[in-house]
Amino acid sequence: MMEQRIELFDDGIRLVGVLERPTEDPCPLVIVLHGFTSSKDRPHNLAACEAMRAAGFATLRFDLYGHGESGGAFQKHTLFKWISNTLAVLDYAETLDNITEIWLSGHSQGGLTAALVGGMAPDRVRGLILRAPAFMILRGARAGNMLGRAFDPTRIPREFPTIKGLTLEGNYIRTAQMLRAEEAIDRFPGPVLLLQGELDDLVPPADSVAAARRYENCRLVILEGETHHFDRSRETMKILIRDWLRQYQ
Repeated sequence: MMEQRIELFDDGIRLVGVLERPTEDPCPLVIVLHGFTSSKDRPHNLAACEAMRAAGFATLRFDLYGHGESGGAFQKHTLFKWISNTLAVLDYAETLDNITEIWLSGHSQGGLTAALVGGMAPDRVRGLILRAPAFMILRGARAGNMLGRAFDPTRIPREFPTIKGLTLEGNYIRTAQMLRAEEAIDRFPGPVLLLQGELDDLVPPADSVAAARRYENCRLVILEGETHHFDRSRETMKILIRDWLRQYQ
């Protein structure tokens, strides 16, 4: 396996990633996005990348704005900025030699971002691998309830407390209110693998069921007894990703 550290800039913000190729031969590539307060190097993200490479796909995992090794302050990150970052990584990926096509994958907030970008660029993204995509972020921003905290959705607070003692600026909520996952789903005709833990206490499994029904070409797998970070049946997750991707290699 060939591994390369990647640095690029999106509107002055440094983004850091890792490109890993299973072979020198031409192959597809998956851009892999982490979740909220996470990073490209979390064990479940590394496991997903390993499964993709076992299927013959290169992987390009990146830290997004305000997370991991990349620039930007956590409290200033928004889904708009993550979408912009992902499009910048997509632009970069399209310049790589020996890459036949590009796929997107993401976990939780990264899964939501991948779904949104897939709908924005269905002509550039071949398929999606979504793990517990956090569609409820958009619904919660409009309804005035996020991370178990209520607020007036017409009077967004200047700062909003989240988990781990971290705060977000109100612009996170304002931008989330303007995004529509349903439109992105409807615009994406490519193959989708959607993995969801049955016991996920952060992302409602019902949201993944609804998204799978809406996608034109989606395989949904609800992993029995699994939680949000796929830490109870990780080998099963890897096998599902590997075997599903092999049919498109």
